[in-house]
Amino acid sequence: MDLYNELCAITGDENVLRDEPMSAHTTFRIGGPADYFVTPSDTEEIRAITELCRTHEIPHYIIGNGSNLLVGDRGYRGVIIQVFKNMSSVRAEGTQIHAQAGALLSKVSAAACREGLTGLEFASGIPGTLGGAVRMNAGAYGGEMKQVLRTASVLTPNGEVLTLSADEMKMGYRTSIVSRMDYIVLDAALELEQGDPAEIRARMEELREKRVSKQPLEYGSAGSTFKRPEGYFAGKLIEDAGLRGFRVGNAQVSEKHCGFVINLGDATAADVTELMSEVVRRVEENSGVRLEPEVKRIGEF
Repeated sequence: MDLYNELCAITGDENVLRDEPMSAHTTFRIGGPADYFVTPSDTEEIRAITELCRTHEIPHYIIGNGSNLLVGDRGYRGVIIQVFKNMSSVRAEGTQIHAQAGALLSKVSAAACREGLTGLEFASGIPGTLGGAVRMNAGAYGGEMKQVLRTASVLTPNGEVLTLSADEMKMGYRTSIVSRMDYIVLDAALELEQGDPAEIRARMEELREKRVSKQPLEYGSAGSTFKRPEGYFAGKLIEDAGLRGFRVGNAQVSEKHCGFVINLGDATAADVTELMSEVVRRVEENSGVRLEPEVKRIGEF
């Protein structure tokens, strides 16, 4: 089987890369080469690629902007399917925003602002795509996707397209039916409310300034490294364990915000993994709370 030619036949050879470094496609700026890196343009191409992989028992993984992701230093043996720029259209219809899964949340939020629609300001600085945000019920500053989601179209592992209501999505803290059932988000409709564009812009700017002042945005990272334990804040637990600035190689617990592990430059996945393990150990030793990673790990470490 010539997998490369088969993938090219589905998406066009301009959308298929071989031995593609994943450090170029993750916000951590870390990761070895993926055997194949494919950027489909529509649902049929995604269906055909995933069916091809399943038929020939080839591992595959869906990514968007590569946030919340750590790829192993030895890369990924299989096919990375990036639902991103080729599937990123956004349009407004009344009080709803309809967007494809590859649209960045910043783009979707900006469109809502232009239309004078409020409710999505919390998402304006989240570095991921709409598809990833729906999959994990992304949230920040008191808002989360389940508050605004109306419907989502998903592709099931058997190739069926379903349109699910917000209730059917079963969204909880950093989870949804999409992650539990291994669905692929294709697009979503968000229900917002009419608001004053100036007030919406002001709120987005306020949240932007909070992020700039409190988060290490100048470094590569995967965002919040650990999930929030019930009744606690991960960053506070890490700080209380004396780990502010703790470093392994070029991976470091941010001195600006202990909830972030950052890439100081040329950090490896091994550095990050060792650092995270030590953080988990020392936080549990100090507080009795066991932190659970929010960052997804794929590939060969």
